Amino acid sequence: MSGAGAEAGAGAAAGAAEYRIEDLAHASGATVRTIRAYQDRGLLPTPERRGRANVYREAHLARLRQIADLLDRGYTLASIKELLEAWDAGRGLGGVLGLVAEVQGPWTDEEAARITRTELDAKFGGAQDDEAIAEAVALGVLERVPGRDDEFLVPSPQELAVAVELHAAGVPLMAISGHLRELRGQVEHIASRFLEFTTEHVFARYLGHRPPTDSDAAEAASMVRRLRPLAQQTVDAELARATRLFATRHLHHHLGAQESGIEGSETRPVLLPRRTTEAVQELVGADRMAAFVAAAAEREVQARALDALASSHARANKVDQTG
Repeated sequence: MSGAGAEAGAGAAAGAAEYRIEDLAHASGATVRTIRAYQDRGLLPTPERRGRANVYREAHLARLRQIADLLDRGYTLASIKELLEAWDAGRGLGGVLGLVAEVQGPWTDEEAARITRTELDAKFGGAQDDEAIAEAVALGVLERVPGRDDEFLVPSPQELAVAVELHAAGVPLMAISGHLRELRGQVEHIASRFLEFTTEHVFARYLGHRPPTDSDAAEAASMVRRLRPLAQQTVDAELARATRLFATRHLHHHLGAQESGIEGSETRPVLLPRRTTEAVQELVGADRMAAFVAAAAEREVQARALDALASSHARANKVDQTG
């Protein structure tokens, strides 16, 4: 046979590769038990039966690798079955996998860094605090590097830098971690609400099918890229507004004793307990809270003024009687 003919024969042989289940397991990295479980679930095409043995081909190996990739992306076997059925029906997976990659990819341009234990201790004043390190690892601020007990991965160097500055300003490490836990819960609630909002008003039209069509998934991925920065921009703007508002209120509260009284129509922020504001809001509604509080305060001032006048009059009468 000529060289060209030999190469063609070899290519045909490679294209028609056959596997016993043990060989397929070895080639794919899956166990024999897993392959049989996938067959039972309908995730693998039915193999060819030859006598008492099943014969598998390249399509089975490719499908096993596809399943492994989808599992790594976080899909369940049930959702993988839906995707593969769509693929078998002639609907592409490119858009769906692109959407998954867009959602599961990084949502920030920040890059992780590494830091040694010595460098970490130096950033926090040189003191070794194993409890604080363990708390930082539990929160994900630090991640241990396998095989390197003296080195850590820092997923967000900015977050670590904030902790360094707060500690330098006098905030205890455990107070910083406690604040982060509380903040994280609130931010996760904001993220959840933003996702619900965008799903209802934007993504519902793309995700009406299960799985979505290839074109719908591709459009949804494009929309994720467009909307992803909006979440952070919205939170940044609202955080700046709220921080300024409450910082002003706190400053007025602490300096109030040194300031002159309110004259005319001048207004000034006043701090009220949360239970009080919630009770007033439930009573009169959010849009009437300010007017209600102002009226109640004014009525209290007038009542006290009347009490003072009456008390003064009573004391004057008593003096006249004793005189």
